[in-house]
Amino acid sequence: MLTLHPQYIKDANGKKSMVILSAKEFESLMEELEDAEDVRLYDEAMLEDDGERISLADYLKERESKNG
Repeated sequence: MLTLHPQYIKDANGKKSMVILSAKEFESLMEELEDAEDVRLYDEAMLEDDGERISLADYLKERESKNG
């Protein structure tokens, strides 16, 4: 679990308007977000997977014939 120690900057009305994180915490947060995005994309791809597969060689031949 990611542990953050945010510091807040308040506006003239006393409402939190900005957050300050250490560079290390920011980088860790960005890594967590990227990992979550990877999981989301994987799950999405698995929903669309019909089980059909082709070899890389066949794919490259097909691609080459389309690009002529």
